[in-house]
Amino acid sequence: MRKKERCITRFMVRIKVLVKPGVKVSKIEKTSEGEYTVWVDAPAKENKANIRLLNILSEYLQVPVSSIRFVSGVKGRVKVLEIC
Repeated sequence: MRKKERCITRFMVRIKVLVKPGVKVSKIEKTSEGEYTVWVDAPAKENKANIRLLNILSEYLQVPVSSIRFVSGVKGRVKVLEIC
């Protein structure tokens, strides 16, 4: 069984993200506190949209990709992500 990884810093944030895959241009919109809508220019096949989502959020939030992890919703359009 894999051990649960912990953040090195004391601060951890959870955000809820609605993903809309397969668009021509990626963009991100903050809908409310801790909630975002992200249009992803990658198809929702073979985990491509999830990988692209992590890259978009990493750039937008100015954090490394390695500090973002999925809490729930890996296979759905509504995802909960943890950022530390």
